[in-house]
Amino acid sequence: MVPDVVLVMKKTFLASAFALLLGIILSLAPLASQAQCTMCKSQVEAARQERDDYDVAGLNKGIVYMMTVPYILMGAVGYFWYRRTHPKTKAAKA
Repeated sequence: MVPDVVLVMKKTFLASAFALLLGIILSLAPLASQAQCTMCKSQVEAARQERDDYDVAGLNKGIVYMMTVPYILMGAVGYFWYRRTHPKTKAAKA
């Protein structure tokens, strides 16, 4: 009986460590990407050549905002999946 508990604990630890590592990697990814696709970057460079005071901060914030929607949706699906597969345990009445 004890080896089953140890196996479950190992699986739980590995799953939580993987989730933490994946979360850290995904949270750092937008910092490295500068949040611009090729088309957006070419449009910004063209606009900068026309005007020197062109501000790209709004464009970057908009792209990052659009990137967060899939992560929120995946998180919501994961939450509801977890809630459905792990029902609440009812306290035993004494």
